[in-house]
Amino acid sequence: MTDHAARLRDLHRPGDPLLLPNVWDAGSAKIVQEAGFPALATASAAVSAMLGYPDHEGAPAEEMFAAAGRVIRAASVPVTVDAEAGYGLRPEELVERLLAIGAAGCNLEDTYAGELAEPGVQAEYIAAVRAAAGDALVINARADSFLAKVADPVADAMARGRLYLEAGADCVYPITAPLDAVRSLAEGLPGPVNANNLPGSSLADLAAAGAARVSYGPMPYLRALDALKAFAGRVLAREDPYA
Repeated sequence: MTDHAARLRDLHRPGDPLLLPNVWDAGSAKIVQEAGFPALATASAAVSAMLGYPDHEGAPAEEMFAAAGRVIRAASVPVTVDAEAGYGLRPEELVERLLAIGAAGCNLEDTYAGELAEPGVQAEYIAAVRAAAGDALVINARADSFLAKVADPVADAMARGRLYLEAGADCVYPITAPLDAVRSLAEGLPGPVNANNLPGSSLADLAAAGAARVSYGPMPYLRALDALKAFAGRVLAREDPYA
């Protein structure tokens, strides 16, 4: 597991980002790995939806860890797990569960029950996770400044990112940050930045802005559902679903 974490950590290269079309089950994990990606990441929104629950810790932690475990067992490359806000677990218990399923890394968001956490408190949690994990987990610390629509999200994400990196995070994830903000954060933070390749954005632009990791969240899952919807619609209309 430590080897997988080291490999995952090495793949975070500003300007040549690690690309992660997020997966949600063993089948999607195999498809993305076989396409040639050197690491995999789960997306909590996709996993919880697949399990029949809402996102934002709406699914029982046991089911989320079990689903992530099935992804990891299907893969031979490092897998980082979206652990949401930690499911209310003590840092030591969260690390124990992640390592037990073979995770090489985790996402930790700083929104709890719909509220943006006080950055110092979140930094303490990250520091405790790092202390429990040692080098065996790559910590991708989400800074939800843009989701929370704070007054100055770039400054807020910058301040949070610095605290989180000092606490032991490997990467800062200002989720949904626009391109100019990604550039500012990549230039201003002393560590890698995770960006989103959202519809209308360009991988080339994100790489040029200094992103070291690019995530897709639930978008691959939603695209897969679109394909199923189209297939089912053609069957219902007595049309050729393979056309």
